[in-house]
Amino acid sequence: MIGISKLYCGTVEPSDVLRYQDGSQSIPSHLLQFSKDKKPVVVWNITRRCNLKCLHCYSQSEDKEYENELTIDKCKKVIDDLAEFEVPVILFSGGEPLLRKDIVELASYAVEKGIRTVISTNGTLITEDIAKELDDANISYVGISIDGMEIVNDNFRGVKGAFQNAINGIRICKKSGIKVGLRFTINKFNSKEIPDIFKLIVDAEIPRICFYHLVYSGRGSELVDKDLSHRETRDIVDFIIDETKRLFDNGIQKEVLTVDNHTDGVYLYLRLMKENPKRAEEVYELLKYNGGNNSGIGIGCIDWFGNVHPDQFWTHYSVGNVRNRKFSEIWMNESDKVMRILRNRKRYIKGRCGQCKYFEICNGNLRVRAEAITGDIWESDPACYLTDDEIGIK
Repeated sequence: MIGISKLYCGTVEPSDVLRYQDGSQSIPSHLLQFSKDKKPVVVWNITRRCNLKCLHCYSQSEDKEYENELTIDKCKKVIDDLAEFEVPVILFSGGEPLLRKDIVELASYAVEKGIRTVISTNGTLITEDIAKELDDANISYVGISIDGMEIVNDNFRGVKGAFQNAINGIRICKKSGIKVGLRFTINKFNSKEIPDIFKLIVDAEIPRICFYHLVYSGRGSELVDKDLSHRETRDIVDFIIDETKRLFDNGIQKEVLTVDNHTDGVYLYLRLMKENPKRAEEVYELLKYNGGNNSGIGIGCIDWFGNVHPDQFWTHYSVGNVRNRKFSEIWMNESDKVMRILRNRKRYIKGRCGQCKYFEICNGNLRVRAEAITGDIWESDPACYLTDDEIGIK
């Protein structure tokens, strides 16, 4: 997660992070990506069921009942453990989490236990009653996924009316006083929609947007040929940076982030080295705090059946199940070879990623993407769009 507005527009300084020495439990949410202790943010796919048919869905969800999902009592026991383990954030996702009838009760329970609680939703099921319940539960944030304007979004998400229903969900959240933002996955289908998406967040007064790079997992593994080329990716990242700065210069401060390609952090630093070397050095310090890809370190995943994964895209690889052992015990156990290497990956990652002089601020990027293309978890991430010269390879 690369905070474009925080880094490029100078809204966060290294000193802001240094004020909070106690780690992720004490650090404010807008600085959490820079916390030092890296207690894992837990993405909890609380149900697999979904009412949409998104082309890139890593969980390959369908609108049907899935047997053997975790019961509410078991979920509460897991939350107890996560609270004791001092997990800073639970992000309830799916499938579509609002299809789980006890989601508000679980979210409220997590908040009562002192865990910041976020919901990632397609937004189509949000009513005024649900929004009031979420507000009463003190949800920290609701992220609503939109992958283009109406025609493109509805085609990409496989259900007509999904865009208008999501926009209505945003409106209702804002009316209820819930902090709400957009999630947008970049690909060839929708990259030309990004200027209109910026216009949308201004016109609708939406404070935050996360632009996700495509990850080849689940149904997303069928979209490799729909990912942007390296040149196209650079152009899009440049546009996101430039548009964020243009808005800031006009007094419109939006929180803009890119996610799932830590090349963006290096690219931003290299760009700043040409434009503002002093700020570039400050950004480098912040990127070191960020640590690059945190799969198996600062982010983990629990799925609908209780399986624990290094992140939400590793659906094919489990390191344990919360039905049998506590999440905290699974997470701290060093016996799993993949988890052990993920936490000390510099020695194992091959190719360009392994040789890159910016490894400490990228950490080898996404291993799932490398595996999807090469069959080898430890090969280079093919989504790195920097040249050999830029990353110090002769």
